Amino acid sequence: MSGTGRDTDGPEDQLEAEARMETSPDLTLTSQPPVSLIVTSDGDGTRDSSVPILASPENQGTDPEGVNVASEILEDGDEDTIIYCDCVLGEEGEGDEVGAAEEQHQVQRGEASPNRHLSDEDRALEDWVSSETTALPQPRWHALTALRDRQLGSSARFVYEACGARLFVQRFCLQYGLEGHSGCVNSVHFNQRGTRLASCSDDLTVIVWDWVHQRPALTFNTGHRNNVFQAKFLPNCGDSILATCARDGQVRVAQLPALPESRVSRRVAQHRGACHKLALEPDCPFRFLTSGEDAAVFAIDLRQDRPASKVVVTKENERKVGLYTIFVNPANTYQFAVGGRDQFVRIYDQRRIDASENNGVLKKFCPHHLVDCDSKAFVTCLVYSHDGAELLASYNDEDIYLFNSSHCDGAQYVKRYKGHRNNATVKGVNFYGPRSEFVVSGSDGGHLFFWEKSSCQIVQFLEGDRAGNINCLEPHPYLPVMATSGLDREPKIWAPTAKDTTELTGLKNVIKKNKQERDRGGLGHSDLFDSHMLSVLMYHFTRRSHPHHPGHRRLRTPPGAEVLAAELAAPGPGVMDMESDESSTDSDESEEEEEPDRVQCLPS
Repeated sequence: MSGTGRDTDGPEDQLEAEARMETSPDLTLTSQPPVSLIVTSDGDGTRDSSVPILASPENQGTDPEGVNVASEILEDGDEDTIIYCDCVLGEEGEGDEVGAAEEQHQVQRGEASPNRHLSDEDRALEDWVSSETTALPQPRWHALTALRDRQLGSSARFVYEACGARLFVQRFCLQYGLEGHSGCVNSVHFNQRGTRLASCSDDLTVIVWDWVHQRPALTFNTGHRNNVFQAKFLPNCGDSILATCARDGQVRVAQLPALPESRVSRRVAQHRGACHKLALEPDCPFRFLTSGEDAAVFAIDLRQDRPASKVVVTKENERKVGLYTIFVNPANTYQFAVGGRDQFVRIYDQRRIDASENNGVLKKFCPHHLVDCDSKAFVTCLVYSHDGAELLASYNDEDIYLFNSSHCDGAQYVKRYKGHRNNATVKGVNFYGPRSEFVVSGSDGGHLFFWEKSSCQIVQFLEGDRAGNINCLEPHPYLPVMATSGLDREPKIWAPTAKDTTELTGLKNVIKKNKQERDRGGLGHSDLFDSHMLSVLMYHFTRRSHPHHPGHRRLRTPPGAEVLAAELAAPGPGVMDMESDESSTDSDESEEEEEPDRVQCLPS
């Protein structure tokens, strides 16, 4: 080393140089202008599906660093749907990779600034959450590439691909609630075009919403006697036929154009227990399936004089298994899956049902640790993926499990999704994305969970229901929009309009609370059933002791009481003066006593 200068730097000098670089005012990061996601149309009201509008918020005449992402228009007559989202999209590749790394850190830690000194309890919780998960995959959809391809005409599936992008899922936020029901909302369902949303409620009505403009297009009384559990538009019928099912066991069909004149829907089937779910056949406007707590599955064919025919009675050995959920395989409409009051997911093939052979079951799945478990876990909801290759099942006070529907009978699950709690009500579960890229479920406490399907990592966590539960989740058929319903009296609309990705604040505490309550043995679940059983039995006892006469005031019916009464004593032929009874259950059906109904929605 010479006396006039230094040929090399020592460690202290290197540290000083690095500090100067980190604090140098000349080394700054520049942020990109915000990006707007809008839905636009041509002036003549036609759909613009060719090129998006690209514009910089700072300079409309120069090439933007940010990108204005234009989505498809959702037409409703002569009016256009507009969805606006202000979000920042980085350059392709590096922005996505950095975002993925930050996102994975958020998901695994659950808080922005986690405590490094974890207690044994917290460490055990994190080990439980992270088990059976993998690293998040790199994003497959890149905004700049997708917009460029659309401009060049090489991609006609811009919106389709964008709906499955993690970028948008992480920006989901509540848009508004639709006010109109006077009871909790049990289900929501979009029509085939996505222009209307049907919601049904404990107030015994169905509202068909113009959801974009936040107003009801049609409201009608269903004719059911008790909580309406589901309402669905039949496909390819011009939105003219809507099917409903309810706690009273009835399955009814309404002809919507005729409703203003007739105000009558007709009954097409009657279960001897609550009927929770309808299963539509894709693209079929006259056939669908129903399942009930009487263990029966009916096929409804509206072309027939007697529309209902019994397909199967679900049994385990000789014991009937009440059903809460049913879904048709979209890739093979002869096959359908059911779930209910035991731990098995059963798949049937309508062409091969033989009651003398395995009770007609084609195959059945169950997580192996639940096969001989004493927790009495059962399936509250199941759904096939978009291509029928996968089957998703949610268990009460347990986790959500993904099965490969092509695997052999008795095969183990392939994925497991943790963190939520399914105890207080009958929780739904669904896929989200055009290729079923995500799993979405409500939770006790009113939270909404999104998991990335392949990694089982939580990528979105939202507060969604003030009353405490989200039960139904319905993705829009082709837009990045979702509708939910629960114990609140208004269905809610969600869209990716947040400026920044969700921080998942409070996720760790919610997961911890859910896990602790579940580990305590599901006491709330037992209390719920005890109280419900008491109210039902008291109603039945009072009804038998004090028969109803025209001159007497009728006692108020507690939820589920009429159904249990129908199970203990066969129902009479008439239900309502104006209803048309199109079919009834077979006369040789068993009269054995069933358990009380599972509570779909707590009393308002």
